[in-house]
Amino acid sequence: MAAKSARKTAAKPRAKSATPRKPRRKKAEPKSRGLTPADVASDSVEYPTDILEGIRSDGGEVLGVYREPLGGHPVVLAVLPIDKVEPTPYQRDLSEPHVKRLASAMERLDRFLDPVIAVRKDGRYWTPNGNHRLHASKLLGARSIVALLLPDEDVAYQILALNTEKAHNLKERSLEVVRMYRGLVGAGRDGKETAFAHLFEEPAFITLGAAYEKRPRFSAGAYHPFVKVVEDFVDQPLAQALPLREARADKLLELDDAVVAVVDALKARGMQSPYLKNFVVARINFLRFRKGEGKPDFDATVERMLASARKFNVDSVKREDIGRMGGGPVETEDDHA
Repeated sequence: MAAKSARKTAAKPRAKSATPRKPRRKKAEPKSRGLTPADVASDSVEYPTDILEGIRSDGGEVLGVYREPLGGHPVVLAVLPIDKVEPTPYQRDLSEPHVKRLASAMERLDRFLDPVIAVRKDGRYWTPNGNHRLHASKLLGARSIVALLLPDEDVAYQILALNTEKAHNLKERSLEVVRMYRGLVGAGRDGKETAFAHLFEEPAFITLGAAYEKRPRFSAGAYHPFVKVVEDFVDQPLAQALPLREARADKLLELDDAVVAVVDALKARGMQSPYLKNFVVARINFLRFRKGEGKPDFDATVERMLASARKFNVDSVKREDIGRMGGGPVETEDDHA
């Protein structure tokens, strides 16, 4: 017993994670920020009359104007012709089952209670938050839809962060980010990629999104852990950085092809597991032995992993090795292996 106790005492402490933890948000003092109800309802602030006139000329009606209670920004409560409302071109794909469930619930209640958020764009209305509600309303044959209209078009790029209507998975978030990226490039934004970091959230999403565009059944969950280690926002204008992202996506897909070949060889040896791809990627991921040195280079990392995948010895793999994988970030619905 004493020896066992001594071994426990001598055990090495766990290594601290190389990823720094985000500082906890300090709780604000109660009622220390924002507007009072009277301030929200006050008409003393000047509202954009061109927006109000535009709504009416588009066949809609203004129901009211107010200042939102946190930052005091103007908001127009309006009812719009439903055929003039559409999703932003860069957000995630629609979930048809979610639309049908939502339409059924709305039909049972016989009410539409949650306004969509919208911005006016060339006589049309983009909704960055409310696409499923919009399509559910169209499915039910609605003529109009109630919207909270924001006068600042740029808010549409940021408002996606508030969209909790349906949780994102890795594929949805990555595609949403790369579409937003392309939308900004198409709109002629000349800022550097680093200036838009708050919109993209994580640089890996851009590269993975570009890979998903090229290969919709790409299983990014196996690669995300190392990609987010080697990726960073680049200090280049968006239009120049986009080809770099696409080239990195091509590198990842080349690596994926090599990994799939290994997975197929393992399956031919009778090994079946939803974790095969994760197992192979983990085996060739040399970064797991990294001791906190400087940030690894993306191209050098992928090239080294690609070389390891091409010389992978499937005969050395035992069933218990794969069994020890446990549960990793597996996306079997997108796995083309």
